Amino acid sequence: MLSPPPGPRRAKPTLSDGFAEIERTAETAVDDLARMVMVDTSFPPGTGYEAFAGLMENCVATLGLECQRIDVPERLWHVAGGPARGVRTNLVARRRSGRPVLGLYFHVDTVPAATGWTTDPLQLTRDGDHLIGLGAADMKGTIAAVLLALRAAAAIGLPLAYDPMLLLCTDEEGGLYPGVRYLAEQGLLEGHILNFNGTPAPRIWAGCFGLFTLLIRVHGKTLHASEARSAGANANAIEAALPILNALAALKPEIAERISALPAQPHATSPLAAQLDISAAHGGQCGGQIPSLFEILLCRRYAPEEDFLAARSEIESVITQAAPGAEIEILLTGHLMPTSDPTGPHWPRWQQALSAGFGYAPEDFAKWGATSCSDFGWVQQTGMQEVLLTGLGRPDSRIHAPGEFTTLADIVALSKSVLAYLSAEFCPDLSPETAATR
Repeated sequence: MLSPPPGPRRAKPTLSDGFAEIERTAETAVDDLARMVMVDTSFPPGTGYEAFAGLMENCVATLGLECQRIDVPERLWHVAGGPARGVRTNLVARRRSGRPVLGLYFHVDTVPAATGWTTDPLQLTRDGDHLIGLGAADMKGTIAAVLLALRAAAAIGLPLAYDPMLLLCTDEEGGLYPGVRYLAEQGLLEGHILNFNGTPAPRIWAGCFGLFTLLIRVHGKTLHASEARSAGANANAIEAALPILNALAALKPEIAERISALPAQPHATSPLAAQLDISAAHGGQCGGQIPSLFEILLCRRYAPEEDFLAARSEIESVITQAAPGAEIEILLTGHLMPTSDPTGPHWPRWQQALSAGFGYAPEDFAKWGATSCSDFGWVQQTGMQEVLLTGLGRPDSRIHAPGEFTTLADIVALSKSVLAYLSAEFCPDLSPETAATR
């Protein structure tokens, strides 16, 4: 019996097919982002990490990724009376086929919603191409872009050069022990990493500043306000803190004179400089009571050329000298190390992939750093120096401010860049792993 003639041979899927699939299914990224924005992962306090890990496990279920939850031990991040609460659940979702590994890093926390939102920050609002919500640009939109790319690859069977390893991590927005630091120190990172805590601009990352936060507690006495005159000079915690606030205000411009050698953004009007900011102040309850506690939160951004211990000691000395008779506690509540020059052998291929998604020309690219911070300084301490950078943080995205947004156009472009970099057909001559096997 004769066999039927073979049907037409199916064409091998190409990267162009993958780009078309991304465009065809782009609305699924909006749906993903809407679900992510609804989960409150704001830090402080960071109580939504377990719920977000559960959402992500559902999102990657159809992609055949192996999921592992990894909690940062409480002894590493807990500060008595500090801002962090809840389990610090990180999620690693990966594929194991024997190919080289590409880590895709995201921090899942956002800052708290500031006063001034005109829409619900935990409900994604669409205004034309703008997608508005807390964390839309920093950085839940980037997760949606990567999911869009991985689904497109799976749908058409696109051969990949790398096994994706999603790193969904905690406490980048100021925590004492960021999740990616713990993963790195436990030896759980593999291959090289694409960090989404940046911008979609044609930027060659030169590194960034470090950051630490100090919680200053000035203690007084809780008394009836009529007893204020006889209670002593430091009974009123707010009044006892005034010399400290004045001393910090005087220190601020002195610190701002410390200029870094890191190159600034091409259109910046000033060089990168160290910063000291009073980020929060709380105390008192009512007019009839002397406040017994006043808390000040300080944020210090320090250049790679500065020493952390010296920068911290300087502030603590100024505080204790300003109010020698006051009862004061000073607690370290957050710390991100500076990231040194993270360029490496994979950068040329990523630059081509970024250009494939966003349409950049080679002459568009420039190398620059930033006073904004990353938790990858801790990763570099474990020996992984190279870090690629991208993201959705454009200057007008209102990151950390009311009305934060990204655009569907940027999500699609970023998704194409990620798919190109993962694709086996894309610029194989620029892959260090391919070159090593020749």
